[in-house]
Amino acid sequence: MKHKRQIPNRSFRIADQIQRDVAELVRDLKDPRVGMVTIHAVEVTPDYAHAKVFFSLLVGDPVECETALNEAAGFIRNSLFKRLQIHTVPTLHFLFDKTTERAAELNMLIAQANATRAKED
Repeated sequence: MKHKRQIPNRSFRIADQIQRDVAELVRDLKDPRVGMVTIHAVEVTPDYAHAKVFFSLLVGDPVECETALNEAAGFIRNSLFKRLQIHTVPTLHFLFDKTTERAAELNMLIAQANATRAKED
């Protein structure tokens, strides 16, 4: 039996499409625990069985929001089935992305250090 040749960048294209669709679908969720969510990245496993969905939050509790998104993951996945023309739609795992939060903390520390140095000079 001949194997199908792997289409180059297919997993990136699928991850990108999932990211866009999930972002739209999350906006439609009626759960009050889901605040202003931004979907940053999607990492799909090579077998397309699982996808990590990294998000950040402008307003709200990251832990509550992550719980709510993971509870809605099945619903979101079913909606993806209707949108994506692929055989296997991955199981979604939502993870709070602390990068932006950490960046804001570091910017604040840098600003404080610069202010202190300006006073000393």
